[in-house]
Amino acid sequence: MSGTNRADITVGARVKVVQKQDQRSGTLTEGVVRDILTKSGTHPHGIKVRLESGIVGRVKEII
Repeated sequence: MSGTNRADITVGARVKVVQKQDQRSGTLTEGVVRDILTKSGTHPHGIKVRLESGIVGRVKEII
């Protein structure tokens, strides 16, 4: 499932995100959602979240 709809993402969900510095390479980081940072219902590049590890990125895949 893609991460463009905010309603699909919940705190505690396991996701793969792309960090700002990895956008060109497309390297994904896996983790568990701690906070949802995007306020709008959808975002074409993925909903921005903070993982429990403190990493901030846009959701590319919900596991």
